[in-house]
Amino acid sequence: MTGTAPIDDVSDAQIEVTAPKTAAAGIPGIMHSMVPAIGGMGLGRTAKLLTTMNHKGGFDCMSCAWPDPEHRKIAEFCENGAKAVTWEATPLTIPTSFWETHPIQELLSKSEYWLGQQGRLVEPVYKAKGEDHYQPISWDDAFALIADRLNALASPNEAAFYTSGRTSNETAFIYQLFVRAFGTNNLPDCSNMCHESTGLAMGETIGVGKATIGYDDFEKSDLIIIMGQNPGTNHPRMLTALEDAKKAGAQIVAVNPLPEAGLIRYKNPQTVRGLVGTGTQLADQFLQVRLGGDMALLQAVSKRVLAAERANPGTVLDREFLDRHCLGLAEFERHLDDLDEADVLAATGLTVAQIDELADRYVAADNVIITWAMGLTQHKKAVPTIKEIMNLLFLRGNIGKPGAGASPIRGHSNVQGDRTMGIWEKMPEPFMDALEAEFGFPVPRDHGVDSVQGIRDMREGRIKVWFAMGGNMVAAISDSAAAEKAMQNTALTVQVSTKLNRSHAVVGDEALILPTLGRTEIDRQAGGEQFISVEDTACAVRPSRGQVEPVASGMLSEVAIVSRLAAAVLGDRVAVDWAGFERDYDTIREHIARVVPDCEDYNRRIRQPGGFILAHGPRDSRTFPTPAGKAMITVNELEHLECPPGRLILQTIRSHDQFNTTIYSLNDRYRGVKKGRDVIFVNPDDVRELGLADGQKVDVFSEFPGDEDRELRGLRVISYPTPRGCAAAYFPEANVLVPLGSTAEGSNTPASKSVVIRLEPATEK
Repeated sequence: MTGTAPIDDVSDAQIEVTAPKTAAAGIPGIMHSMVPAIGGMGLGRTAKLLTTMNHKGGFDCMSCAWPDPEHRKIAEFCENGAKAVTWEATPLTIPTSFWETHPIQELLSKSEYWLGQQGRLVEPVYKAKGEDHYQPISWDDAFALIADRLNALASPNEAAFYTSGRTSNETAFIYQLFVRAFGTNNLPDCSNMCHESTGLAMGETIGVGKATIGYDDFEKSDLIIIMGQNPGTNHPRMLTALEDAKKAGAQIVAVNPLPEAGLIRYKNPQTVRGLVGTGTQLADQFLQVRLGGDMALLQAVSKRVLAAERANPGTVLDREFLDRHCLGLAEFERHLDDLDEADVLAATGLTVAQIDELADRYVAADNVIITWAMGLTQHKKAVPTIKEIMNLLFLRGNIGKPGAGASPIRGHSNVQGDRTMGIWEKMPEPFMDALEAEFGFPVPRDHGVDSVQGIRDMREGRIKVWFAMGGNMVAAISDSAAAEKAMQNTALTVQVSTKLNRSHAVVGDEALILPTLGRTEIDRQAGGEQFISVEDTACAVRPSRGQVEPVASGMLSEVAIVSRLAAAVLGDRVAVDWAGFERDYDTIREHIARVVPDCEDYNRRIRQPGGFILAHGPRDSRTFPTPAGKAMITVNELEHLECPPGRLILQTIRSHDQFNTTIYSLNDRYRGVKKGRDVIFVNPDDVRELGLADGQKVDVFSEFPGDEDRELRGLRVISYPTPRGCAAAYFPEANVLVPLGSTAEGSNTPASKSVVIRLEPATEK
């Protein structure tokens, strides 16, 4: 099927608002999965893909990185996973005539929703300097053009090579190999914008920046504390694991600024109770914490745990674990002795009784998992907040035992695997040494730019070529207006993509779009049918095999694109068999086995049923690869965000029909919003106090010390049960309000969950 999608850009449609839902999934989840899938792909394609998704021998979901259970159901997918497949595997393609009909200036005026609905990209296209249209270009000419522009740079550091989390392990490995052979470590990626804070905090406290639990640990846990995440929308298959944990006797505590349907009740669509019954109540306690108040809450709970030990010596703390495996307990205790309860209550917006209840649950539980997502990682104090999670877990030995541990949830399929394979601007020296020994060329050692610094360097003219392996950088990053100006300041932008997004309309002097195979599609090379591999959020590495024919002929896989690009750019400068990589992906995995830690014998292990699990010292043996060889209990100074009178603290959020910057529809049914996204959620008392009214249009201005205000005009106020003084608006539209300079300390992650704003009645501009 070809042609332009029969859809108008309806982002200004009349918004409908109803009461938010109090349960997730159920029959509506089935309807919202299957009706769009069958309508968009057809019955046969739907059946083929959804019955092989996340199955052994099938393909891995391109959406979130939630791990697969050992024993899988027939329907091992969730509503949003089905939407992701429908979005990618649509037979609708963009015809050549589209590029002549739609100039880039017109594409700039379109919404993410409209762009994504136009169909699959199937031919390389090029925008010449001074032109306003893309035109088809051959693959060979595209690679030659990129090679010419890259090799003409005064320094390799004048180029940056971005990566999104959907890229496979094989692609990620040869991509970073090419970039380092070219001579730079400018490898920003989407981790910089989400879990970079997690990696830094966990790396400094236990020596490994990854989850210390596996899938089965949830069912073995006594208490699961869910912080700053919305599993019902962002990783819905987690709800099944939480339901299994509840059935096994676990308690669940939700700590979140918004009451989310998926944290209240789950109607499992694969059970009778979920289809016709009331489902399963998940959260035993809901703590509606003020934005940025998580660190204060964690310190207050730790202080109560220490007080309980003093009252009953030898009964609360895991002294054996602490004495044998940890450093820093005494300093931590002294620090918390000075914790001011009034400061805690002001920062959290909670009561003493609520905090006491959580502490009592923690002390009573033998095995505790604390799990979190971007609600914690995108604050100024994100890194110390996550260190406080680790402190609390250490006190009762909740690391390295069944049913217990730290569980950051990655929201993008292979973002963790990309980092394992070397996609990072500052990979550790042992990895660089191994890479150099394997391939025989000098690997650059100076650190490269991350995503935020990449925007700054483009703005200042230091980066002239931006190459993106997937993703939608200008929409995903903070301060999107500044990001767009920076991108437009480059000489060349290149996007490797499956479908259109905003980044294709925000271009340098020259621009290329290179279409690629989707994960659902069969990948045939000269060496036969190929498969790829990915790593989930629990360190499991799994194979993924496309199941349907490519949507068009002549398209290249990501591996083929990188291989041909590297050959064109580098020529014979390095002795790497790029053509061999494209011919047979086993050759890539042989190199991975010799370079990447714990990937020995990769080709055999990845062919085991279900793949294999990477080693993890803290999880497997309570060994901690920190400089001291111990788990580090840390002292972190409490600082909560002060909000001036008449102002609110804003967080950016996803709607339910959304994955990252991809918009599946203009509805957010769990929060009761239909036919639009230009809304801001505000506590009813704050609405009245600010002299506004429910449904009123407002202009939103963000305030950041020493910087000019940023604005987002014409949002509809929705009275919603947010914490007092807090508000929420949809990402990526609200990214324009997040200052580029507002980042987490240490990780440089955009502080998208703590933006000081003021609301004014809307005015025409």
